[in-house]
Amino acid sequence: MSDSEGLADFLQQPLAKTLWGRRTHRVSRGSSVTAGSMSYVSENAREPLSPLEEAILIASTGASGMTMPDRPFADPDTGETIMSKPNLTMDGRTAGSPDNAQGTYFFLINDEGTYFLRHLPSAEGGVDAWTPENLIARAEESKVQLLDHRIDVPEGMRDFPAYLDSNRFLSNLPGTTILFPVVDLSHQYINGLMYLLTQPGKARPTIVDDRNFYRLAGVKKWVDSGFLNPDIKIPLGVIQQMRTQLEATLLTQNIFLVAEAMGLGAWIHGAISPPVLMGDPKFRDTYGKLLDFDHVTPPWKFLDFFRWATLPIRQMKHVRSHAVGLRHKGETLIKGMCPPYYDTMSEAVDEVIADKFGPDGIYKDTDLFRRIYKDDYGDRYLDEAAEYGGEVIECTRAICEYIYETHGRFPAHCEAIHAPGIWIQVHLLENEYYDRFFEDGMRDVHRDHDALWR
Repeated sequence: MSDSEGLADFLQQPLAKTLWGRRTHRVSRGSSVTAGSMSYVSENAREPLSPLEEAILIASTGASGMTMPDRPFADPDTGETIMSKPNLTMDGRTAGSPDNAQGTYFFLINDEGTYFLRHLPSAEGGVDAWTPENLIARAEESKVQLLDHRIDVPEGMRDFPAYLDSNRFLSNLPGTTILFPVVDLSHQYINGLMYLLTQPGKARPTIVDDRNFYRLAGVKKWVDSGFLNPDIKIPLGVIQQMRTQLEATLLTQNIFLVAEAMGLGAWIHGAISPPVLMGDPKFRDTYGKLLDFDHVTPPWKFLDFFRWATLPIRQMKHVRSHAVGLRHKGETLIKGMCPPYYDTMSEAVDEVIADKFGPDGIYKDTDLFRRIYKDDYGDRYLDEAAEYGGEVIECTRAICEYIYETHGRFPAHCEAIHAPGIWIQVHLLENEYYDRFFEDGMRDVHRDHDALWR
């Protein structure tokens, strides 16, 4: 058998059986388990996934064709225009996100190294064009090698806060492949604020800062003018992540289902804790830089004692630091919409707007929408669907400037780059372990895996 037969079998796997048969399998091939009378010693050699198996996992995180702006342009009762161009991108993905933000990036770890996975545009033909050669080539195109080894904490330090409890004995072992997400919240934070401010006048909320005594978050001018409704207050801490973080969870579940349909073991679990993994200044002296994200540490102000319960002492210096982006060998791989990448937050807001409505923005790309719509409906959409009004943009600039000037970071009530704190490990199963101890330890797709893929 060849792995192309494995691919063909995977494409025919029924969704219902995959979904209802999904189970966590923690024990990878070649792993032993110390568990009292259920202890087990493996006699198998460790074996990594094949390039095609990894390529399919990578494909499950990526773009999957064009999305559709199937939304109304106006209120049917009043005829009032509705802002109908909220999306940050029009490439669809295998999981949804607010305003199609697609802020989730994945890293991949295997025996050969640690990689960042670029966002690639949708491939022509979709699944119908899948061949082993195409999938592997596309996977290689997406990979940026950050390290020439499996990322991990130094030897002897596989305990909290790096690893949780029993996870440290089965997680991130030789032969396993790991994918883990981080989410750029900053783009959708700005875009989502603008969308929030497009509500009808009577429902347009006033933004207040619950980390600054619930004061107006730079919006007094718009409250006084009647643009914002002072009776509807939304704290920044409630807005928090704009739900953008949910995309990562949905995508991780997709990876799990794909692994299950291939007959591989999969395990979503608490990984190396995000501050350690991302190289937070609080942990660098102990664990090293690891992924070496850029971090911002806000300067201390007197009111921070009341806002954040911090003191101007060395031990508290980095308590409010957060990751804002990632650079590697001079290339910016992830760039938060905030300083130090921009001199001001107004510049960052202007770039979000330009990426949507500027000369090279997605909503000026007529060819793109002609691929999405039939006949001349793409041109009609671009002509008829409304964009953000000037007052919405101006108010959003003021809120973003207020956040940065008050707290020394953007966003202040969540991270610019958020790590959910989980990763998914995918591996070949230790079949003998599951046969020995469990009634339904494997399905046929697991038992047949080697015959189809190897």
